[in-house]
Amino acid sequence: MISDLGVYAGLFAIAFAAATVLPMQSEAALAGLLLSNSYSPAALIAVASIGNVLGSVVNWLLGRGIDRFRGRKWFPASHAQLDRAASWYHRYGRWTLLLSWAPIIGDPLTVVAGALREPLLSFVVLVAIAKIARYLVVFAITTGF
Repeated sequence: MISDLGVYAGLFAIAFAAATVLPMQSEAALAGLLLSNSYSPAALIAVASIGNVLGSVVNWLLGRGIDRFRGRKWFPASHAQLDRAASWYHRYGRWTLLLSWAPIIGDPLTVVAGALREPLLSFVVLVAIAKIARYLVVFAITTGF
């Protein structure tokens, strides 16, 4: 049997990876753990949120050095996705980071924020709001809260 620490570490790793280049579904992992009724919902949401925000910080860091990595196969966003995200970012500013939870556009937005030199503190605050809100919605849907 996996220890509680192992479960939380696994959720952290999935949430972290889901915010980066790897195709992962942290929402499904969180929902499954919530349905098990074996773990603290607050702790699960906190662990998933921290992992996902830190994964987005990796994207921000990639954005800071985007010119060196653009076009590589493993890079998390295509040229078209980055251009679309940059357009949104220029139009709406840092508030677009509240969409960092969204599939398809969220990860490129976090890369673009790094490329456009969004300060780390405002980046983390806005991304954390978005990621925590998403996991709270997953909690509400999963538990019928």
